[in-house]
Amino acid sequence: MNMKIAFVGKGGSGKTTLSSLFIRHLAADGVPVIAVDADINQHLGAALGLDESQAAALPAMGAHLPLIKDYLRGANPRITSAETMIKTTPPGAGSRLLRVVEDNPVYAACARHVHLGDRTVRLMATGPFTESDLGVACYHSKVGAVELCLNHLVDGREEYVVVDMTAGSDSFASGMFTRFDVTFLVAEPTRKGVAVYRQYKEYARDFGVELKVVGNKVQGPDDLAFLRDQVGDDLLVTCGQSDWVRAMEKGRPAPFVELEDANRKALRTLHAAADATYEGRDWERYTRQMVHFHLRNAESWGNGKTGVDLASQVDPDFVLSEAPAAAAPQPA
Repeated sequence: MNMKIAFVGKGGSGKTTLSSLFIRHLAADGVPVIAVDADINQHLGAALGLDESQAAALPAMGAHLPLIKDYLRGANPRITSAETMIKTTPPGAGSRLLRVVEDNPVYAACARHVHLGDRTVRLMATGPFTESDLGVACYHSKVGAVELCLNHLVDGREEYVVVDMTAGSDSFASGMFTRFDVTFLVAEPTRKGVAVYRQYKEYARDFGVELKVVGNKVQGPDDLAFLRDQVGDDLLVTCGQSDWVRAMEKGRPAPFVELEDANRKALRTLHAAADATYEGRDWERYTRQMVHFHLRNAESWGNGKTGVDLASQVDPDFVLSEAPAAAAPQPA
């Protein structure tokens, strides 16, 4: 099954480290994975073992937004040009759809292969917030490329997309928070650590977001009791300190099979929880939420920016699903 997974949490909670460990776990199990670094601080590549120059050389999805738009719109008659697409534009009859295991121009431009032992994952990155962006752009404009791709992503069997999201509650600046089958919120056993959880819980309440808390840096029974008291049944699993992670951060990575048993067990718990959510996926609601945020963005700024009534891009008969019949043919 294809699963779309988000890792969120406050800065410094260990969100990127845990998302990278989960990606390594999936790859070690032979699961095809696309990893996406959508954090304003781009550290996922380094957490997956890239050196500084390799991480810096990752292509920025935001820089390829015209290509992404033009490819995804395909032969959709409701979208007259790539210029009229915004980050929330939903697919319809004639749109091209992305699949995890395929080659296409979007992956060719934006993805790079990362070798994890004898396995390989695709890594994509929004691109860092640069000096030229200061005062003239917000980071949400960069993650728009990720949202657009997620809106056009359909399922194969036993495939994962794992997104390391920007820290805090900034993820709610767009509809991207509804694009995931499960959201793992990484929380430290502190008041600040659970504050982001409370924000996320409140914002996500009306959208059916599957939210699970991963307690991190838990050092004993008192930390565990604090998290259970603060987040209740949303606490899925906890992780402690890791000598394996510390060695990796020093540039001396050990084989992944040497990760501590307790942390490997925690990763298996995340995997099982993600798999369990798939059976309850409601494709009609998923598509309806996509359209909801598109219409909100169209009304608030999209129509004015493009000079087009973007509500006309919505195909009322289209539902994204495992076997869509409306995808455009791939280019030769």
